Amino acid sequence: MNISIQLLQENELATADHIFRLAFGTFNGLPKPTDFAGDCDYIRHRWKTNPQAAFSAEVDGKLIGSNLVTKWGSFASFGPLSVHPDFWNQGIAQRLIKPAISCFEQWNTQLAGIHTFAQSPKHHGLYQKFGFRLRFLTTILGKSVEQAAPLPENSRYSQMSETEQIESLKASIQLADSIYPGLDLSQQIQTVNSQNLGDTVFLWDDSGLVGFAVCHIGAGTEAGSNNCFVKFGTVRLGNNAEKRFDCLLDLCESLTLAEGMLRLVAGVNTSRESAYLQMLSRGFRSQIIGVAMHRPNEPGYNRTDVFAVEDWR
Repeated sequence: MNISIQLLQENELATADHIFRLAFGTFNGLPKPTDFAGDCDYIRHRWKTNPQAAFSAEVDGKLIGSNLVTKWGSFASFGPLSVHPDFWNQGIAQRLIKPAISCFEQWNTQLAGIHTFAQSPKHHGLYQKFGFRLRFLTTILGKSVEQAAPLPENSRYSQMSETEQIESLKASIQLADSIYPGLDLSQQIQTVNSQNLGDTVFLWDDSGLVGFAVCHIGAGTEAGSNNCFVKFGTVRLGNNAEKRFDCLLDLCESLTLAEGMLRLVAGVNTSRESAYLQMLSRGFRSQIIGVAMHRPNEPGYNRTDVFAVEDWR
């Protein structure tokens, strides 16, 4: 069997998406595995963001798996990592992880993280071979949104002037850096805007930016039909962080209704206990539970003083 690892090509994206759904649906025991993830899309927009960080596995010229690497400044992650079920247990996943590790090294990544199945020792063992270590559970939470206040002016990136967008990006970089040195979501904000995946909401007060949330909206994004999904959101640290977090979630609920969606979905690592409990108190309920693995084995921004939501899937 002649296995080659190379860059994923645009004309392979549909096949990569099919294999992703088949692999994850099979692992989860779905009657029709390719129904996995519904009308969500995880692969195309990640490839567009950085085609040089998307990898394929081929056997005799036939695509059998893929892995995509994401960079948020000093933090990076990879996934979805998927291999066609016919080729499981043949070391192909390991070969797809190796170029991701090379990306981390080239980017001087300070912290790498992945979201994987909490109940799968097989996955834990695979990632531990590459220096990842089990940390806290991450739960994907959702709630129905029936009413919310109108969005305030200057809160949506898509509706800002070019000058306002530039200033908002700078402010987001400074805020993210205060959570974890070098953390930078500016590319994600621009990707969501340029690829029409959703929008980013910004929370301001007299001191400047105190919170922001990058959101995918609807079918063909990571949200899926009728959902507003927070890819990443955080607020400024400090005594008023809990109140700011509440206000940021209010903005996300307002965006949900403004875009005609029915549910707000967001992930939170349970090491951020106060943020997790605050979301439960607002009516969020768990939909999916996974586990975060870190490389190296340090907290990063998964700390008790941080109020943030994100999803590394």
